[in-house]
Formats: sequence, structure tokens, C-alpha cells
Amino acid sequence: MREKIVQTAGRDQLGEFAPMFAHLNDDVLFGEVWNAEAIDVKTKCIITVVALMASGITDSSLTYHLQNAKAHGVSREEMAAIITHAAMYVGWPKGWAVFRLAKEVWKEEVPELTEKDRYQNTICFPIGESNPYGQFFVGQSYLAPVSTEQVAVFNVTFEPGCRNNWHIHHAKTGGGQMLICIGGRGYYQEWGKEAVAMTPGTVIHIPAEVKHWHGAAPDSWFSHLAVEIDGEETANEWCEPVSEEEYSKAAER
Repeated sequence: MREKIVQTAGRDQLGEFAPMFAHLNDDVLFGEVWNAEAIDVKTKCIITVVALMASGITDSSLTYHLQNAKAHGVSREEMAAIITHAAMYVGWPKGWAVFRLAKEVWKEEVPELTEKDRYQNTICFPIGESNPYGQFFVGQSYLAPVSTEQVAVFNVTFEPGCRNNWHIHHAKTGGGQMLICIGGRGYYQEWGKEAVAMTPGTVIHIPAEVKHWHGAAPDSWFSHLAVEIDGEETANEWCEPVSEEEYSKAAER
């Protein structure tokens, strides 16, 4: 059984000044006519909008009935077609007037982009989901597979200030990793050497058995492709986090 329509606007606004009009509005128009079952409520909403439009009424009462139509299932596309069709018979200016109100009623809220979304729009590879190796990172990072066949390639993205721990790619033969910066600004550092700044296009070759870290600048997101180099008996060893002193010194570059 459909929900009964109840209206109190007449009594709320005119109850003392015009009680008969309030009664006719609330009890007869909405209480009986709107609840009559010969026509469904969605159709009544459409008829009412067209009737008000034809009468040239474009005040708050039409806004209410447009909102009521939306609440009872009239889509933006349907209402646009209804107003266009009615305008052919009741007048083009009336169509324009009603469209101005309808656009506000069916206005779609566009969610504000997050910093992650804005950064994603600057790079051509997906950022992906939270990095499953996050326990070995200071700050938030993300991981997205780019290729899992022939050569393993992953896009690793770091939020500003994020960096991974010192680590070593072990291999009996071959192995190691190649980093290709694709967005933002970050750093790469080998144990015992100065940090190197990375910007889009920077390529870093990391031999096996070299202790190193990489991560984002304090004020920039940073993404690089991590290309895994084939080798024999390869393994990754995670070591201690990069100290604040080490990171601050790298950030000076």
C-alpha cells in the first residue's frame, strides 16, 4: 500500500487568516485529490508541473512541485523532455523560466576531488590501492600492478613525506631493480652515498646487494615504476627505517 500524502502548509501559513482556504488546500486538494488512486503520484506530479508552467507560475510553489516530482521518481532527463514538450504548446519563455528552476532542483553535487584524485590526473598509470608492504614504509604509499607477464612492473606512489625503509634486493646472480619516475618529486639513496633527486623521466638502476631507500619529497607526491630484474634465488630484505636526519639531508637536494 502506498504512503498517504499529508499536507499541512495551508494551516501552517494561512490557518488563522484563511481557515477555509487552508482546509481546501490540506484536506481536499492534497488529502483527497492527491491521494486518489486513479492516477499514480508520479503522473500527478508531472501534470501539476505542466499546469503551473502553462499558467506562468514560476515562484516557490513550482519549485516545491519540481522537488516533489523528483522525490516521486521523475528523472532529470524525463523532466527536461516534459518541459521541452510543454514549451511547444504553452510558450518558449515559460519553458526557459521553468528550466532555470528545474536545473537547481536536479543539480548534481560533484564531489570535491581529493589530493589523491588530483595527483592521479597528472600521471598516466593508476595509483592503485594501499601498499600491502606498508609496514616497511614511513607514511602512506600505494601499489598498482602494471605488468605481471614477461617483466614484473609495478607503479609505487608515495604521499608527500612518505619513504620506504632501507632495503636490499638479494640475488645469487642477476636480480636488482630499476626505478623510472613518472610523477612528482622524490629521492633515491644508496648506503654511504648522497641522495639523488628524482623527477619525471629519471631512471635509477639498482644492482643486487645494494642497500638503499626511495621516497617522496616533503611537499610533493611521488610515483615511480619499479621494474623487477630477473635473477637467481632473489629475495628482498627490509632493514631499518630512514632516520629523520637522513631524510632531512636528502630533502635539501
